[in-house]
Amino acid sequence: MFGANLTIFHPTVFILLGIPGLEQYHTWISIPFFLMYITAVLGNGALILVVLSERTLHAPMYIFLSMLAGTDILLSTTTVPKALAIFWFHAGEIAFDACITQMFFIHVAFVAESGILLAMALDRYVAICTPLRYTAILTPVTIGKMTLAIWGRSTGTIFPIIFLLKRLPYCRTNIIPHSYCEHIGVARLACDDITINIWYGFSVPMASVLVDVALIGISYTLILRAVYRLPSQDARHKALNTCGSHIGVILLFFIPSFFTFLTHRFGKNIPHHVHILLANLYVLVPPMLNPIIYGAKTKQIRDKILNVLYTLFSIFLEASIWSLVYLLRVLGLSSASSPTSLPSLQVFFFV
Repeated sequence: MFGANLTIFHPTVFILLGIPGLEQYHTWISIPFFLMYITAVLGNGALILVVLSERTLHAPMYIFLSMLAGTDILLSTTTVPKALAIFWFHAGEIAFDACITQMFFIHVAFVAESGILLAMALDRYVAICTPLRYTAILTPVTIGKMTLAIWGRSTGTIFPIIFLLKRLPYCRTNIIPHSYCEHIGVARLACDDITINIWYGFSVPMASVLVDVALIGISYTLILRAVYRLPSQDARHKALNTCGSHIGVILLFFIPSFFTFLTHRFGKNIPHHVHILLANLYVLVPPMLNPIIYGAKTKQIRDKILNVLYTLFSIFLEASIWSLVYLLRVLGLSSASSPTSLPSLQVFFFV
């Protein structure tokens, strides 16, 4: 399992423990985790499908929203399936390279999501403060450049961490008391100085996110100033309503992330399993709630999702009816020789 050289070894695998201290509750914890994960994947997947299929939603705001949904799927899918494997099958082993890969995508998704929220704030600023120039400013080329900048920055910020971890010799344990791999958690297993890892892991990603928070704050300050200069109450209400869901998503992303970060850094008296639970909820709750917030606040998305769900339900119901008809024929309980009886069955089931 280990390639050892005296007291220094580089582990080929790490062992993830899940949530240490709550092992006896892993099965019960897995139930809400699984339900939240399925809700997040289906909700964000439906959101992406709606935006791609509905031409009226090919506006910059909805393009950024679909990017946010894709990032949420990436964030939760990178972490939750492995956590569920630990909870259900005690499958805690993860290869060293797979651990580094998981860590990379978790941190990339975090920085990218912050950048996407900034892009959405800029979109709202242009839409409200300079509405007549909206389509001239946010052209498809501009959207493409912003997308490249978001993912280029997040990848470039996190990529050096791979080399910072791979350069370290590991001579302690290969057990990680967590449900997924994260930078400092892996670095602490090394038997060398990790000061660079600590400073880089803290300062560079956090600086990127804090810059985003500052720019989002400036954008909304300018938006509010422009809104309260509007002549009518109706216009002010309509302008603020278009920002409501975005503000909700911003708060849902940044408040838990900063709270988790601060408790991890300074909450020395908080039990370790509480830290792990908070870290897992952070990659589950925002991805689960984001499509619900936008679906509830945006009529076009809500109506289209309802249409998609109705279509899927109709297809499922029709397939079930056909299966029932076929089963009745096989059992000799139906004399129908053709599917002409299907409409009457459909009426029967709908009634």
